[in-house]
Amino acid sequence: MEYTVQKLGSLAGVSTRTLRYYDEIGILKPARINSSGYRIYGQKEVDRLQQILFYRELGVSLDSIKEIVTAPTFDGAAALREHREKLLEKKEQLELLIANVDKTIALTEGRMEMSNKEKFEGFKKKMIDENEKKYGKEIRQKYGNDTVDKSNAKLQNMTQEQHDEVTALGEQITVTLAEAFKTGDPAGELAQKAAELHKQWLCYYWNEYSKEAHAGLAQMYVDDERFTAYYDKEQPGTAEFLREAIHIYTGMKK
Repeated sequence: MEYTVQKLGSLAGVSTRTLRYYDEIGILKPARINSSGYRIYGQKEVDRLQQILFYRELGVSLDSIKEIVTAPTFDGAAALREHREKLLEKKEQLELLIANVDKTIALTEGRMEMSNKEKFEGFKKKMIDENEKKYGKEIRQKYGNDTVDKSNAKLQNMTQEQHDEVTALGEQITVTLAEAFKTGDPAGELAQKAAELHKQWLCYYWNEYSKEAHAGLAQMYVDDERFTAYYDKEQPGTAEFLREAIHIYTGMKK
């Protein structure tokens, strides 16, 4: 069966403008252009649009989707299995949040009691899922699945008091690092204090601390542009400064 832009848009629930844009950027080309100049889409294009919409639902950028679906090695069946796993994870997160809301409603109506830990379970699961989406591949390659899984479990079991403590610690690091950066001396007292605070912050998430892992993470802040952008958003060069301070702190300075 074949579809015009309008018919495919209606079928998939997307605008014709979106489909034309997908054609322009090369992520979804029509099967052919008919004699009247209309874009015509076949079954192959319908299947690709489904894949694109699955990836979009999971928050993947269009640039990344294009790389994935246009790769010669792209396996549609394998991608669908992956989509299913990701959607099940999302379903679990939503169910946690829904259960959290239901319990909170019951709490406010005086029908039940709810621990502080229960109040934040869904949000912590969301934080873990977002971190996995952004940095999971790189972190797992660097530290291994077991280390990352234990870190996620530690975060999921974090009490509200611990969460408040680590949040305050994160803010303290930001302030101290900003002041240290102005000195220009990564070996100075303020910079080394920032490195120590950073270690304390890590220990809320890591089961085991090692100087080598701490120094490796600091290097990643420079090597990975996403981390660099986070640290450099107020003062460019902060990520490199923090790396130097941590490498000095851990004794890993070359």
